[in-house]
Amino acid sequence: MSTSPLDLVRPDLHDFTGYASARSVRLGGQDLSSATWLNANESPWPNRADGAARLRRYPDPQPTVLLEALAELYGCTPAQLLVGRGSDEGIDLLVRALCRPGADAVVTTPPTFGMYAVSARLHGTAVVEVPLTDGVDGFTCDLDAVARAAQDTAAKLVFLCSPGNPCGNLLRLASIEALAQRLQEQAVVVVDEAYLEYARQPSAVTLIPRQRNIAVLRTLSKAHALAAARIGCVVADPDLILQLRRCQAPYPLPEPCVALAGQAVEPHAREATSSRIATVVAERGRLAAALAASPWVRQVYPSHGNFLLVRFFDPDAAFARLLAAGIVVRALAAVPGLEDALRITVGSPVQNADVIRALARLPATVGAGAA
Repeated sequence: MSTSPLDLVRPDLHDFTGYASARSVRLGGQDLSSATWLNANESPWPNRADGAARLRRYPDPQPTVLLEALAELYGCTPAQLLVGRGSDEGIDLLVRALCRPGADAVVTTPPTFGMYAVSARLHGTAVVEVPLTDGVDGFTCDLDAVARAAQDTAAKLVFLCSPGNPCGNLLRLASIEALAQRLQEQAVVVVDEAYLEYARQPSAVTLIPRQRNIAVLRTLSKAHALAAARIGCVVADPDLILQLRRCQAPYPLPEPCVALAGQAVEPHAREATSSRIATVVAERGRLAAALAASPWVRQVYPSHGNFLLVRFFDPDAAFARLLAAGIVVRALAAVPGLEDALRITVGSPVQNADVIRALARLPATVGAGAA
């Protein structure tokens, strides 16, 4: 088993206790359900807009019922979970807890999710890039090169996205574990699994008992269709989770969002989610085949997410044609190496048919013959 991840936390935060909110203070084991709560300077009357009369109270920072439900969903214990405002907050907390501003570094593997670099740079932390390799079978990650870059720069965090966004690539768990073992005295390896439900692979959460320097990001925004509720979590060693909680804002989870998240992971809701995931996976293959057959498409990359990365001979014309048909996709012109690419989310069967139909109407001059 690897050493404690607390050894990797910023030295100046080792004795940091954070802010003790009114809801986090322990009040003993007595039943306080009917108590008069006068410890948080809340209004004694509800707002007229609050029909349930529950929003005048500050929410539980880490609701027990939601933690238990998510722990069951992700195959961990509640002590291994920190719930927050999407994966973005988890990324930010990890950077703040482990990286000294102006002194430490993080490693990323572009093209990848941009918030890793954004959070690091806002924190005054250097970003070391180890680009993915573009090959005939799609994008791959050289984890040996990642390890060397982390060691050469004494990086404290390594961010891996699996399945990758926007490339759709998937990392083998054995390779992630080997990387974490190699860096266990130096860095936390963060595996962003926002799209894992579409990949049919076990989670890196299974590696944490053996490699305590692995942290996993999960979210209800994608497969569970709660993007607007902003519910994400970090799964990690309990010692690291406790440290992240000390760095978190006092009341990160709005009570209505907590209630929605609880409903979204109930058994009947999860059954519906599983069915929709299966539909997306099937549609992903159908859409990829149709796009690959188009004379205007240069390349369709294999994907383990709910999206496709597609290179076009004329991406501007393709984007404009889709927009004219009322379809908005993600243009990647600002991403180095993907200037000719669009990222297309796999929609419903009807929506995907609309995409295929719209691109079929591109003028002949846009195709390969004009390139």
